[in-house]
Amino acid sequence: MSKATKKPLKITETVLRDAHQSLIATRMTTEQMLPIIDKMDQVGYHAVECWGGATFDASLRFLKEDPWERLRKLRAGFKKTKLQMLFRGQNILGYRPYADDVVEYFVQKSIANGIDIIRIFDCLNDLRNLQTAVTACNKEKGHAQVALSYTLGDAYTLEYWTNIAKKIEEMGANSICIKDMAGLLVPVEATKLMKALKSATSLPIELHTHYTSGVASMTCMKAIEAGCDIIDTAMSPLALGTSQPATEVMVEAFKGTEYDTGLDQNLLAEIADYFRPLREEALESGLMNPKVLGVNIKTLLYQVPGGMLSNMVSQLKEQNAEDKYEEVLKEIPRVRKDLGEPPLVTPSSQIVGTQAVFNVLMGERYKVATKETKDVLLGKYGQTVKPFNPEVVDKVLGADKKNAITCRYADLLEPELDKIEAEMRQWKQQDEDVLSYALFPQVATDFFKYREAQQKGVDAAVADTKNGAYPV
Repeated sequence: MSKATKKPLKITETVLRDAHQSLIATRMTTEQMLPIIDKMDQVGYHAVECWGGATFDASLRFLKEDPWERLRKLRAGFKKTKLQMLFRGQNILGYRPYADDVVEYFVQKSIANGIDIIRIFDCLNDLRNLQTAVTACNKEKGHAQVALSYTLGDAYTLEYWTNIAKKIEEMGANSICIKDMAGLLVPVEATKLMKALKSATSLPIELHTHYTSGVASMTCMKAIEAGCDIIDTAMSPLALGTSQPATEVMVEAFKGTEYDTGLDQNLLAEIADYFRPLREEALESGLMNPKVLGVNIKTLLYQVPGGMLSNMVSQLKEQNAEDKYEEVLKEIPRVRKDLGEPPLVTPSSQIVGTQAVFNVLMGERYKVATKETKDVLLGKYGQTVKPFNPEVVDKVLGADKKNAITCRYADLLEPELDKIEAEMRQWKQQDEDVLSYALFPQVATDFFKYREAQQKGVDAAVADTKNGAYPV
């Protein structure tokens, strides 16, 4: 193979974000990350995904860390490697749609604090919910990657994916990611999908998949042979199960081929050695449940992501209705069809799963509808690829259906940054605090109180030292 035709595979490393989010409930601390950054920076990754997704919430809520401070420390450590984050379109990193001024300010501050690539997705693949973030990212000279939530169903044909890819290129994105959150993309379909996408767009294509159904490595291989430019992988101690394929394995699989990554296995082995004790610790403490490490083929049968399955099991347990498990699994595809066949990813997966549980437990479908189900049917989350079941719309919304939204929901939202800033002014120590509060008002306030108490404690200790209370 001549050098002219070589097409080295690029790797995005997920160990500092999705890998620990998938396997240990997003509990890796900044202090656990920092000692290995210098070695990771020498690897030659395309990018390191290290921020966004659930890391923002988990940092504030469980780790009592400022996520912005984490980003600044990571940026200081990664001198050569691009840093990447995951961004939920109009929902940013929260669970409701925000006004455009909040989305724009969040993008601006993310890039100012060190993010190079923003991966932007929407749970319905409604491009209207992505445009503000893409435009803001372009304005700040960041790399805007649009991620398509991959799913199966009558509407999701190759034509659907190629049409949407063309629109993504037109909207100003710099690359496209196929985000296969449930591990539904099988090898033969990956070949077809990648060939179709490469013929429809000139943008680089990245593949993000999870090992839940057991096919991820094979899927990656077929996707790369069909033209995929970049794949997401995780260092082996935090790979497989509900995480990504292992970095070292994929590097080895393409060694000596036209796709050879050129990454150094000895360096990767040193990085893996660093993370291995963290994995053992997580297993011993129960933070990593061995169940998430196995293959769950039911993912392919019911299109249910791993996190959604565990959520459903705990809901049934609370109601002493674990015997209804199979019934609920069969109800999920029916509810999904009623709600316009959305991809199942946060938050649509939780909405569909919870409604399926209610339908089975009540003995009558939609006797009780959750607020979120009503919001989906009202159009607050955006436009689904298929129409809603009209009988379900009548039953759930009744007269309310006349209030259905057909425009982009964020167009109805007034600018809210000034109001948010006025609410939290007493806690503000940096501009970014306003954004932490905008996304998670209660959690951020608790963190700000904790931060203030810590600072007062340090101030008191310093004062005591000056007064001779401690040996200096």
